[in-house]
Amino acid sequence: MVGKHAWPLVMVGTGGFLGSAARYMVTLLFSPLAPGFPFATFAVNILGSFLIGFLSELAVSTTLVSPEARLFLVTGICGGFTTFSAYMFESAALMRDGQIFYTSMYLFGSIAGGLIALYSGTLFAKLWT
Repeated sequence: MVGKHAWPLVMVGTGGFLGSAARYMVTLLFSPLAPGFPFATFAVNILGSFLIGFLSELAVSTTLVSPEARLFLVTGICGGFTTFSAYMFESAALMRDGQIFYTSMYLFGSIAGGLIALYSGTLFAKLWT
């Protein structure tokens, strides 16, 4: 089973490494521009959302992006660059399928759940210190 998935795993992992490195470079470049506002993360999230939309559409509508290239570019690079882009893509897919309840639950639940989980993690860590 692992052998069959070894090459896609390498492609996703390599893309993830490159996406994470690119995210760090954007942080180094943009953080000094707007002290007090997370501009680098904001820019990464918007750019990542654009890239995942662009590349996914090319993969579905044309032969310009093969399934293997999509794994490398979308899952790997965009996934390493930002998970927000996947969040937006999945939300749009739910909306496109007419799943308004699931779209709302996913969008608002992720934000509220994420904040609650972050706060809970902070409180849990304080128990250890």
